[in-house]
Amino acid sequence: MTIKRLFDIPHYALEKYPKADMFVTKYHGEWKKTSTQEFINEGNKISRGLLKLGIKPGDKIALITTNSRTEWAIMDLGLSQIGVVSVPVYPSISPEDYEFIFNNAEIKYCFVSDKDLLGKVMKVKHNISSLQGVFTFDNISGAANWREILDLGEDDSTQIEVEDLSNAINSEDLATIIYTSGTTGRPKGVLLTHHNIVSNVLGSNPRIPKRKSLDYKDTRVLSFLPICHIFERMLFYLFQYNGFSVYFAESIDKMGENVKEIKPHYMSVVPRLVEKVYDKIYNTGSSAGGLKSKIFFWALNLIQKKKEVSKPSGLQEIIADKLVFKKWREGLGGEIITLVSGSAALSTRLNLMFQNAGISILEGYGLTETSPVISVNSFDKMKVGTVGLPLDNLTVKIQEDGEITVKGPSIFKGYFKNDEMTKEAFTEDGYFKTGDIGHIDSDGFLQITDRKKEMFKTSGGKYIAPQTIENLAKASKFIEQIMVVGDGEKMPCAFVQPDFEFAKNWAMRNNLSIGSTPQEIAKSPELKARIEKELEGINEHLGNWEKIKKIELTPEVWSIDAGLLTPTLKLKRKAIKEKFIDLYNKMYEHHN
Repeated sequence: MTIKRLFDIPHYALEKYPKADMFVTKYHGEWKKTSTQEFINEGNKISRGLLKLGIKPGDKIALITTNSRTEWAIMDLGLSQIGVVSVPVYPSISPEDYEFIFNNAEIKYCFVSDKDLLGKVMKVKHNISSLQGVFTFDNISGAANWREILDLGEDDSTQIEVEDLSNAINSEDLATIIYTSGTTGRPKGVLLTHHNIVSNVLGSNPRIPKRKSLDYKDTRVLSFLPICHIFERMLFYLFQYNGFSVYFAESIDKMGENVKEIKPHYMSVVPRLVEKVYDKIYNTGSSAGGLKSKIFFWALNLIQKKKEVSKPSGLQEIIADKLVFKKWREGLGGEIITLVSGSAALSTRLNLMFQNAGISILEGYGLTETSPVISVNSFDKMKVGTVGLPLDNLTVKIQEDGEITVKGPSIFKGYFKNDEMTKEAFTEDGYFKTGDIGHIDSDGFLQITDRKKEMFKTSGGKYIAPQTIENLAKASKFIEQIMVVGDGEKMPCAFVQPDFEFAKNWAMRNNLSIGSTPQEIAKSPELKARIEKELEGINEHLGNWEKIKKIELTPEVWSIDAGLLTPTLKLKRKAIKEKFIDLYNKMYEHHN
């Protein structure tokens, strides 16, 4: 069977890999399985129910869920096979952005997971003339429940209508509009067709390692990144295509528990999560005390010396693996084949360390506009510190100014209702401009050096690539977040959000009183001096013009809710600078 449209994938899975646990979600403390056949049946009910409501191909329906769950998957199938365009929305954005997206896309119906999201949508519903109804996945009194649509579609006498519509859908038809949060300005709607996403699924598939000894029936994935994000969503189709069971994690906070319950073989991660896992491992190892801590640091020191990825060899490495790294693997369930990392740059140091601890990470790269994967490492062709070889069905071209541009079947059709921005996104000869700077090395591996938009010049006319410096600095235990500033100034400085928990433990160990609230801790001269010392070590690896000359500690945690990070945890540079403008002025001795 050839796969041309997204809804072909479940049918292919039913034919090749039927299973009892295609999707699994935890409700009230119990994992509930949905089989491949049930998934398709429920999807058909949604399609029939929506047709009864008068929904037509080309109509737009929004899906918003706090945590990914089976209902989302069923809705996605039910919409796509009758030509309805799904508009997945980030749960964490502001009600004003909801209003903008719903009006821009002319949303007819909206499905939300829970009470909080319902409240957010209801706040702006009166400003959205196209919106006819809102349904919820959770049972909420007074709210319309998604089961009403399933009930409407219970009678399968209209299934022929669903099939006629399905057969009429072309692979070049629009499947979804994904609004990218962007680090600046209003969200833009990225138009992706069935062909865009399907070609990316098929192009990425050879890069995912399969274990010969592992039957598809026993292969498990733990999915916890937001499914509205194209990275997780493309993988969600890729896992269906391979017949892997997808278990939806309860939440990021419950990840540790869920990993132990499910013992997944695959997981997709963002670098921030890898950093957090490592910090947890490090804190456990260093606070164990006595011999345990000694062994931990001895083992850590052993793999930190390795510049290449290799299996444990020699007695010391084998002992270290048995005593220390085996526990790391068990902490991730003990059966991980690989973690797939995307969305931001992963520190080479951490990547090497995990690989040598027997936890494989495949780092890749892409954008919403490229559905998303442009390149990704694989087991047989891997180079740590790069984002892998470009997919075979794409052409990557580095422009004269170093910008990475790309052409191929997974490149989006344009921005919704914005021809001018669409035109600007492509070169004269039709390559999509990623806005990233990078190069292809002699072995064909792609390496990203920075975001074109984020580079800035000091008043001396020297270019600074802030991300490179920030990634080096985030290797420090003391630094949770850092943002390098200095556009148009004579030297680079930085805002640092300390790891407040780590700082408290450090202060206790050293009998220092630095306070307990972020506000107090950020004022501690001892902590600031300690972090400045960390940065001295990093400055040694930088050119004179790049060295961080001054820092200020910010008195709060940078979060999505505070409007300082995007939903994929990237820095909102403008917002951070505005928020801490007094600290900025202090570093540069600007007087208001």
